[in-house]
Amino acid sequence: MSAVVTPTPSLPERRKEVAPDSAEVAALREAILRRLTYSVGKTPASASEHDWYLAVVYATRDRIVEPWMASTSAAYVHGPKRVYYLSLEFLIGRLLFDALTNLGLTDAMRTATRGLGVDLDRLRTLEPDAALGNGGLGRLAACFMESMATLAIAAHGYGIRYDHGLFRQSLKDGWQQEYPEDWLALGNPWEFKRPEVSYEIGFGGAVEEQTSSDGVVRHVWKPGEYVNAIAYDTPITGWRGQHVNTLRLWSARASEPLLLDAFNAGDYVGAQSGKVRAEAISSVLYPSDETPAGQELRLRQEYFFVSSSLQDLVRRHIKQYQDLRSLSEHVAIQLNDTHPAISVAELMRLLFDVHGLSWEEAWRITRATVSYTNHTLLPEALESWAVPLLERLLPRHMQIIYLINALHLDGLRKAGHTDPAFVSSVSVIDEHAGRRVRMGHLAFIGSHKVNGVSALHTGLLKQTVFRDFDALYPDRIVNETNGITFRRWLFEANPGLTRLLADVAGDAIYDDPAALTRLEAYAGDPALHDALAEIKRQNKVALARIILDRCRVKVDPDALFDVQIKRVHEYKRQLLNILETIALYDAMRAHPHAEWVPTVKIFAGKAAASYHNAKLIIKLANDVGRVVNSDPTLRGLLKVVYLPNYNVSLAESIIPAADLSEQISTAGMEASGTGNMKLALNGALTIGTLDGANVEIREKVGDDNIFIFGLTAEQVEERRRHGIDMQQTIAASAILPEILDAIGSGAFSPDDPSRYLGLVDILRHHDHFMVCADFDAYCARQRDVAHRWKNRAAWWKSSALNTARMGWFSSDRAIRGYAEDIWQVPTTAA
Repeated sequence: MSAVVTPTPSLPERRKEVAPDSAEVAALREAILRRLTYSVGKTPASASEHDWYLAVVYATRDRIVEPWMASTSAAYVHGPKRVYYLSLEFLIGRLLFDALTNLGLTDAMRTATRGLGVDLDRLRTLEPDAALGNGGLGRLAACFMESMATLAIAAHGYGIRYDHGLFRQSLKDGWQQEYPEDWLALGNPWEFKRPEVSYEIGFGGAVEEQTSSDGVVRHVWKPGEYVNAIAYDTPITGWRGQHVNTLRLWSARASEPLLLDAFNAGDYVGAQSGKVRAEAISSVLYPSDETPAGQELRLRQEYFFVSSSLQDLVRRHIKQYQDLRSLSEHVAIQLNDTHPAISVAELMRLLFDVHGLSWEEAWRITRATVSYTNHTLLPEALESWAVPLLERLLPRHMQIIYLINALHLDGLRKAGHTDPAFVSSVSVIDEHAGRRVRMGHLAFIGSHKVNGVSALHTGLLKQTVFRDFDALYPDRIVNETNGITFRRWLFEANPGLTRLLADVAGDAIYDDPAALTRLEAYAGDPALHDALAEIKRQNKVALARIILDRCRVKVDPDALFDVQIKRVHEYKRQLLNILETIALYDAMRAHPHAEWVPTVKIFAGKAAASYHNAKLIIKLANDVGRVVNSDPTLRGLLKVVYLPNYNVSLAESIIPAADLSEQISTAGMEASGTGNMKLALNGALTIGTLDGANVEIREKVGDDNIFIFGLTAEQVEERRRHGIDMQQTIAASAILPEILDAIGSGAFSPDDPSRYLGLVDILRHHDHFMVCADFDAYCARQRDVAHRWKNRAAWWKSSALNTARMGWFSSDRAIRGYAEDIWQVPTTAA
């Protein structure tokens, strides 16, 4: 009996775009002109582009303020449990189109500005990127803030208002150059300064014992230095503008900005030394911590924003409820990674020292209120601080940490855990390499829930860095796989695809990401393939213009755009991609008459300023690009480009244009990833390892619609146990020896033939990240990609299924998980 074949339904007819409401357009136009006059102080005739930009932002912000005030008032009237999201990074990017999209005003505003002779899309490019983050961690925080507003969770984000965010990257002869990022140079029209919201943050000094009349001994911290934290608020609007939350960022100010006596004595620089020292705290995101001064500044930053945030939320709670004993009933504090871990000691200080609760009561409240998200298994990212530094900078906190640890270890001994190695492994104080405070351990002990950010990562947390803690507290570690906000990464970044999806799957996609699954029924339809291909090509043409403008390289929009965009780190393995690029280059030259797929290799990402090997990898990518792009024998079949200064806005141009998404980190080292989700949502096919959320993406999209290769996390650990010398592995490869020889001999660096000898030596003898071990498998999968690309129907069917099956990766789903599993707060439907 033959199988029943379900016919593919006919593709729905594309709907015509509906013109925006004329009354809305007129109201917006009037609002823009009013703001131009009364807030910017210009007439239309004298206004510059930036003046118009400010007027449009103010007119948009006016639409947000009323629901913002209503959301704030409702939190006081109805008393929902508040969520406080503490993050050292918020990579919010540009906000204008984010706000217009969520308010449903994009088309109306575009029409309104056009009527004033102004191009809204041009104004969009004038807004600086608020680069207050390094990568996925900060972008996740921004997505989560938007989703909490969308789900009507009463939430505050807390962070630092850096004067200069992540450095601005330029490429000089292929070398990364770092320059200060100046997003505040022309002011920030989105924020509201709150000079009345200010807290004193202490550093240094000494701790004194004071005995009360009833014989109770209290420890009183007498700081030797104070810095003021000043609040700046940015409203974060949810979908359809129905709920608005607050992102509160702290700026550091000196308590005594000018020593007048010194100034009058002619010491103009010394008179302002206190101001410079204080304001350095909020000056730069991630100052280098290679020096003792840099390490101290990093700790000062972390304590500064934690203390001001906790003082602020405690003040708000007392104002509303009067009694701190109910804090955990009305407040959830989420630590986004280990940077805010000092929160555990600071909250104990506030409850115990400042507000007079008993130690036992303060500890119960702290653990019930705080929860901790771990984002990495990398040892260098699980912060630890030298005990002498903490004792000097935060002496009372060091005492509190000692006591927390002592009581924790006493409890273990009473429970029968006497093995010294076990007790040492779960101690907050690491005694092995100079006495250091393990901040991840402190965060774990002081939290009621600890979560990983993908199923694989959470499992590895339990097996590796928190293995012994998981044995002690088997219910504490939970998984909350990361997500992305579709409002920015689909509706805003890819309006053409969004309109197609709405026409095919219905308008429900705007409110329910699960509705994208309706696209599956049409995945095999050639008419859908044509529509998807045309939208993708338009996006690729737009990206090709950016590449030509910034890299002076002309690329073919009909070529396969193979994209790797992420922070540059050896574990993310941009180097593996470069090696395969060289292999492809050699093969194209050796077999010029083969049917090669025209390919554009697109790299973008920043390396930490002090990370020598990562910066060398950037240089190698540019050197390879210089050789490949200038070789006439290729006839343009292969191009390699490195787009400088990767940020949110550049990502919004690259992601909709990508055909292939490179997610090739060493298995077991990427906690989750969110770029993988953004690219797949926009129809790119993933080539990747079984790492982070790639595991769950494969489960959702299906094995046939993703290109998985390489060692698993378990196999990586097994290989490492047997050594990381790769000479035998390299010798067994048909093409890898020749590639490494070419790089090492200066084929791509004739100006400095020895430039990459150290990099090649690492690959041959110290390949911790398994680049050589996975090379042949990666090359084979790249050939599978090329084969699929040649089969147009198969490629676009896979692309459609990737988009259709990505609904689960919405940050709304992730936030619902936090709300139910960790915070115990209700949510509304998106």
